[in-house]
Amino acid sequence: MQQTFSTSDLCDAFPDICQSCDTQFKRYGGRRAFSGAIRTVKCVCDNVLLRRVLETTVQGDVLVVDGSGYLGAALMGGMLAALAQKNGWSGAVVFGAIRDVGELSVLDFGLKALGSNSRKSEKHGAGQVDVPVSFGGATFAPGHWIYSDDDGIIVAPRELT
Repeated sequence: MQQTFSTSDLCDAFPDICQSCDTQFKRYGGRRAFSGAIRTVKCVCDNVLLRRVLETTVQGDVLVVDGSGYLGAALMGGMLAALAQKNGWSGAVVFGAIRDVGELSVLDFGLKALGSNSRKSEKHGAGQVDVPVSFGGATFAPGHWIYSDDDGIIVAPRELT
């Protein structure tokens, strides 16, 4: 699905409700722009809860993963991104590391992360689901909306487009 928004234009049109994320993410997914209602997972070096959330069928939601900026192991790779795409997710933002960069680049799935690491995450099920998470000067609350394109990432309390 082609997105027809510009985060810059949305910030200009809705300056009182848009939060801009200051963190400089790298784009890894094949979809350059993506948006949707926010779901969250807060976990460090453990992607069990992330998988459980991505196994649910949604209508274009975006998963925001607060991995505390940890780059020592990947929280998402090609298998999880393909699962997310199959289940209707439009994208994910990972405040941490991913892996399988080549596989991710050809998926019709939006993905931004801090970096990559070949090491897989642990599998204990530690973390929290659907709690507000904050990084880069923005708060990502479940049910709010996220917009991501080449200019950056913004958050709003409601759908803007």
